[in-house]
Amino acid sequence: MTMNGQWRLRTRPDGMVRESDFEYVEEEIGGPGEGQLLVRNLYLAFEPAMRGWLNDVKSYVPPVGIGEVMRASTVGQVVESRHPGFAAGDIVSGMLGWQQYAIADGEPGMMGRLTKVPAGIPPYLVLSALGGTGLTAYFGMLDVGELKEGDTVLVSGAAGATGSVAAQIARIKGAAKVVGIAGGAAKCKWLVDEAGCDAAIDYKSEDVGQQLRQEFPKGVDLFFDNVGGEILDAALLNMAQKGRVVICGGISQYNEKELPAGPRNYMQIVIRRLTVKGFILIDYFHKAQQAMTDLGAWVGEGKLNHAEDIQEGIENTPKTFLRLFSGANLGKQLLKIADPE
Repeated sequence: MTMNGQWRLRTRPDGMVRESDFEYVEEEIGGPGEGQLLVRNLYLAFEPAMRGWLNDVKSYVPPVGIGEVMRASTVGQVVESRHPGFAAGDIVSGMLGWQQYAIADGEPGMMGRLTKVPAGIPPYLVLSALGGTGLTAYFGMLDVGELKEGDTVLVSGAAGATGSVAAQIARIKGAAKVVGIAGGAAKCKWLVDEAGCDAAIDYKSEDVGQQLRQEFPKGVDLFFDNVGGEILDAALLNMAQKGRVVICGGISQYNEKELPAGPRNYMQIVIRRLTVKGFILIDYFHKAQQAMTDLGAWVGEGKLNHAEDIQEGIENTPKTFLRLFSGANLGKQLLKIADPE
């Protein structure tokens, strides 16, 4: 028997999520049964969408239940296996939650299945550019947004995990201009110097609408939105005729007690004949292999830079989650809780 530290949902957040909404519990975990494997988590991943999983509302996945281990993507190492497809020592990735150990069965679930991490790939990378983050950016930009060579492209939340990859995919695929919106001079500098954006707009210190008019005199062909709210409103006023808007997320509203009435500039969708699409990554799992191949090649060729904000210690799990909503992270927010053996 092994002692397993877990973070469980204690209360549903009312407004901004708090550390006290979770509780730390230690309990014994046994060995795997037939067809199962015991995994020791090495890294936990955090994304804004996790905030929505805490609300008791109908969504694309059931909400996390009170008293349940918080749902999250992880990468870990197999400690013991009774599954023919996995062996002790394998590095694997899956939805194993905020805990030190997990029993997995290797079969498909509502959020995908446990997969092996190829040798030579840093474990954390399969949770960022080569994981769900990269896949979301890939399908959102290319399949949903239908990026075309020569497009002018705007990305909000561009220094975050998904936005930073989306902006670079647009550049790699021949966009005429790529501009990112981020918070703070350091993030904006990273977008231009490391991610290769043509320009970056600091929403904390600049007038976003004014800067959009300056950067896109003929309008934005494709807007990849991770933020919503005032940023979406400003973008709608600066879209090109027959432009496309991809709704990937809305972090500006995730912790609001009462949601706003909606975009003030909603009618611009009609006036500019815009196409607005939302999407969920799980709808594209069947196409993941090609995306992984492309993303891996771009990383290997140095065309796709990636950033990870790696905190440490299982005790800091809720605190690390909250970094997403204060804008403290640059790139993918991760937590390291163990080293592979």
